[in-house]
Amino acid sequence: MRTLAQRMTEYIARSPAAWIEGQIAQVSMRSGSQMSFVTLRDPSVPMSVQVVCSRTLLTAMDPPPSEGSRIVVHGHFEFYPARGSLNFRVDQVHPVGIGELLARLERLRRLLAAEGLTAPERKRPLPFLPGVVGLITGRASAAESDVLANARARWPAVRFRVENPAVQGVTAVPQIMESLTRLDTDPAVDVIVLARGGGSMEDLLPFSDEALCRAVSHCRTPVISAIGHEPDHPIVDDVADVRCSTPTDAGKRVVPDAAAERRQVDQLQARARRALTGWVTTEEARLRRLTSASVLVDPLTPIDRRETEVRSLRERGRSAIGIGLERIERDIAHRRAQLSVLGPAATLARGYAVVQSHGIVLRSITDAPAGADLRIRVADGALLAVSSGPESPVTD
Repeated sequence: MRTLAQRMTEYIARSPAAWIEGQIAQVSMRSGSQMSFVTLRDPSVPMSVQVVCSRTLLTAMDPPPSEGSRIVVHGHFEFYPARGSLNFRVDQVHPVGIGELLARLERLRRLLAAEGLTAPERKRPLPFLPGVVGLITGRASAAESDVLANARARWPAVRFRVENPAVQGVTAVPQIMESLTRLDTDPAVDVIVLARGGGSMEDLLPFSDEALCRAVSHCRTPVISAIGHEPDHPIVDDVADVRCSTPTDAGKRVVPDAAAERRQVDQLQARARRALTGWVTTEEARLRRLTSASVLVDPLTPIDRRETEVRSLRERGRSAIGIGLERIERDIAHRRAQLSVLGPAATLARGYAVVQSHGIVLRSITDAPAGADLRIRVADGALLAVSSGPESPVTD
């Protein structure tokens, strides 16, 4: 162990001097001692270092350093084997001035803007009516009562889950980040309100911490920032989804106004009633116009009229067909009579005959030479004969 401690002492002694900036968590100046001990912490993460310096370095500062003050120290690390502790022995101590602090905050503001963490398109809309509102604020603070009172005045049924971390001092940032994580991981919480009353710029410094701002920007739940008063503008206002000028304003923004919503519902109901009444009136007038048409008032009369017309046309058609048929029958009887008078049967009945030879009607004596078979058709039948040749002419 002695060998290891000696090597650590030698190794740490070779480390170069460095400048360190931090926030004073504790100052110990023992009476009668020329040495002072300061616990210097990183405001963003739970990390601290023990600083050893001359008492005169601290008493020479105006104003004297106190818990929560930011300082910059220069020195080097020392390892004490007897106690196994690591200290940072300083030879210079400087307070972080307001001007320098504001410049650093402005550089951080520009850095977050360059990364897009403050872009308007990243801002998420607040839920219309959150089921549970997460509230991060100081215990029994005016900011807490302002948010709760104004929200419940607007919507009495609103539910809150309140976290009360430290909102200033050396432990503020880690506690606020822990509360933010708990609320963001709670599925019942729909919106988170980060609220604090007014104060000096130093009191509001935790809400410009880079780690806290990044944690707010990475939250899945919409975050409302309501820090200080209207002139106050910590960096967390830029990365939050909604910035409210005061905690009172946050209480009004987080939930709707029940009375105003009820009035709006009443107005919409009245508009819907008027619209429906107007539509029904218009349709009734249209129905009256349709039902007042003659075809709907007396639908059977046009049908009866059409039936009479059809019946009349049918009778006219039948009459025309009958007259036509009678005319045709008379023509047929006339043609039949003509055929009876002019036909071959009537001629045969008057004593004429038709002589055929081999199926050919004889028209000349040369058509029936002697010996030719003849068929003689008379009125009541036909005779068969044989031609004896032409008849000799008779002489007187």
